[in-house]
Amino acid sequence: MAARPEPTYWLGKDTLRVSAKLFAENRRRLCQGLVAAGAPPKAVVVLQGGEQTQRYCTDTDQLFRQESFFHWTFGVTEADCFGAIEVETGKSVLFVPKLPECYATWMGEIYPKEHFKEKYAVDEVHYTCDIADALTSMNPAVLLTLRGLNTDSGSICREASFDGISGFKVNNTILHPVIVECRVTKTDMELEVMRYTNRISSEAHKMIMKNVKPGQKEYEMESLFQHYCYTKGGMRHTSYTCICGTGNNSSVLHYGHAGAPNDKTIQDGDMCLFDMGGEYYCYASDITCSFPANGKFSKDQRDIYEAVLKASRAVLAAVKPGVKWADMHLLADQVHLEELLKLGIVKGNVEDMMGVRLGAVFMPHGLGHLLGCDVHDVGGYPEGVERNTEEPGLKNLRMGRVVQERMVLTVEPGIYFINHLLDRALADPAQSCFLNDQVLARFRGFGGVRIEDDIAVTKDGVELLTCVPRGVDEIEAFMADSGKSLSPLVSRQEF
Repeated sequence: MAARPEPTYWLGKDTLRVSAKLFAENRRRLCQGLVAAGAPPKAVVVLQGGEQTQRYCTDTDQLFRQESFFHWTFGVTEADCFGAIEVETGKSVLFVPKLPECYATWMGEIYPKEHFKEKYAVDEVHYTCDIADALTSMNPAVLLTLRGLNTDSGSICREASFDGISGFKVNNTILHPVIVECRVTKTDMELEVMRYTNRISSEAHKMIMKNVKPGQKEYEMESLFQHYCYTKGGMRHTSYTCICGTGNNSSVLHYGHAGAPNDKTIQDGDMCLFDMGGEYYCYASDITCSFPANGKFSKDQRDIYEAVLKASRAVLAAVKPGVKWADMHLLADQVHLEELLKLGIVKGNVEDMMGVRLGAVFMPHGLGHLLGCDVHDVGGYPEGVERNTEEPGLKNLRMGRVVQERMVLTVEPGIYFINHLLDRALADPAQSCFLNDQVLARFRGFGGVRIEDDIAVTKDGVELLTCVPRGVDEIEAFMADSGKSLSPLVSRQEF
């Protein structure tokens, strides 16, 4: 008898095959971490997946995307599910909704429980309406539910709740720090998915560089990016709202929101800052490319771009296990100020500038962040790692810990000319003495430059996941050669 095919997520064509083994390995790591953390005997993890929601008071469904902790643990794409894991044995149980008969009319075939058992390679499947009875049969001493703070959003993650949970002993403090720490470092299988998201997203950015020209709208570039990622990579979701800032909009750090929906007409001479990342099977990418809309850097554009590129390369050369991420942020600041000093934008001693946090005037955001099932992934400030809440720039750093092997991080230095930050610095005697207002005036309205790459930390350095043109000459040559084909897409892969 032929063996059954291994459960695999695959959207066909050249999209990546992802084995259910990825999530079995995540569950194994989680159980191992819980045992090491002193989880009580006969403990059972209970997680609640994301719910299908409607748009406000209507019956129009929002496009569903799985809750990240639940996805990391089970890889389930359907809404309204629960999952349980016996910590001592690793036994996995999935709970799926019992659908009404009318579902088959409107939504398609109603699958039996066995379908989900095979699809997700779990040990048992029950209906969510039977969750209390099924958990009782497992005879747990305690249910471990998820409750903890997301240090980026400030929100508390949703704790599993179901009819009958009051009949169980529940602990909601043990699970969160352990599962967060598991998500901080990536397995080989997770890294393979993130290489894929970066490859497809890099190709999409390169396609934008080939097609951008003055007279187009910023949202056309957003549309092209999404089209490429979905058509070529099976990426129905982007990892975040696309940022397509041109001209002065390139200095708006989170441009593209509903109040500024990438709606400017691109002008000849504009600097483009396109920050976009596709997401595949709930694994993110986060890439920023900056380049001139007309394909040719002006002197000022070249000078600022090369200053940021120098900072990027300095950080990429310095990152390795054991370095403090905050030190990498300060390294980028120092390189920026050294280069701005050469350009006459700032004056004086760079060490003194660092002392008054002048770098944050030009780079107010953090150097980068953890990346995984969320674009700003969990784990940046675990217990015992305090956020610097006082110093400009550093207080916006989304990770304050020491770099570890198998972390995936963004490295995204940038220099921006943001009027209200410049005005505030010029009004501050401690900072204004380092600023050359006459030269700065030339850069009012310039916008900004950001160079963002995704990296996986190796045992002695980094693996660069992003692959786009970065040097000034390389970008100009790439944009000028309209006949130059893009790199081949990744072939079908399986692990």
